[in-house]
Amino acid sequence: MLYEKLKKAWMENDAEAELALYHDDWEFKFHSNGNIMRKGDISVEERKKMMETVTQTNSRCLYENEDILVTHMIGEFPNGTRDAVMMVILKRDGLAWRTETGSTPLTSQ
Repeated sequence: MLYEKLKKAWMENDAEAELALYHDDWEFKFHSNGNIMRKGDISVEERKKMMETVTQTNSRCLYENEDILVTHMIGEFPNGTRDAVMMVILKRDGLAWRTETGSTPLTSQ
């Protein structure tokens, strides 16, 4: 399903493969400021840089069907912060269509 494809693309730093899993109408909503990022707003190069600098650990699929994907992981960011991240992806035509995340800051290890 979609989760395994997204995880494989991330683990292989394959930004082109990951972006191909986004619907042309894909949107990511930032709850911090209300902004919406669309598929065309991010280049392959920008996504690849993020893949190279953000570490995902303990990634797992909590639920997936033909309409929705819910995941959880620990994100380790270049500034040294670590967050527990829950991601909800609504799907259309088998692709990521709408994405929202919630995160909880974690203490450093």
